[in-house]
Amino acid sequence: MARWLLALLLLSIVTPALTRTVPSNDRSRQAAARVEASLRTQLGQLGADWGAALYLRIFKASDELEVWVDTGARHQLLRSWPICTWSGALGPKQREGDGQAPEGFYAVGPQQLNPASNYHLSFNLGYPNAFDRAHQRTGNYLMVHGNCVSIGCYAMGDAAIEEIYTLVAAALEHGQDRVPVHVFPFRMDSGWEQQHQDSEWLPFWRELAPAYSAFAQNGRPPRVSVKDRRYVVVEP
Repeated sequence: MARWLLALLLLSIVTPALTRTVPSNDRSRQAAARVEASLRTQLGQLGADWGAALYLRIFKASDELEVWVDTGARHQLLRSWPICTWSGALGPKQREGDGQAPEGFYAVGPQQLNPASNYHLSFNLGYPNAFDRAHQRTGNYLMVHGNCVSIGCYAMGDAAIEEIYTLVAAALEHGQDRVPVHVFPFRMDSGWEQQHQDSEWLPFWRELAPAYSAFAQNGRPPRVSVKDRRYVVVEP
């Protein structure tokens, strides 16, 4: 009996937890209760489990937020939600108070979830990132949230944010370290440079394009680093 008790004790010490705690409250739990069954069905249709790793993309010009799910060799598109509103214009955020929604490469960890948001539910994009700081860009609390008002954020509406927030929370609970969120001004398919050749932001957008192309080619979220104040795709 003593040996069995010792074995069980050791197993409890070395076996990692299957889930981890993320911020939640009655509001986020009630939202999850409303949407989880439908989301599980959608994930199952792609062959993905609940809590599968995610990759989010935002496109300003077309007002879209995409959620891609890891199903093995490649990520598959789960859903695309219309963005209710965002503020500013095409181009990156530069300073606190400019009302500009950010562009670039961000990631969401557990402590960036806010179930007590004034805008129903929200998660912080993590602006400013290393690139933003290298360019002395300022500002904070840039969110993806509910409702349909924005001062530098991406407002999805309450129904949409309940689904998106629940998916992100589940991925983080089930072990994804951080959920990458890549924010593009528009889809960077063939011809985009010519269409925007007169923009002051063309050099910046050229730094975003390799990550867009890497995902299109490989179906895996590219890992992006910052070197010499520039975005660099480290691996597909």
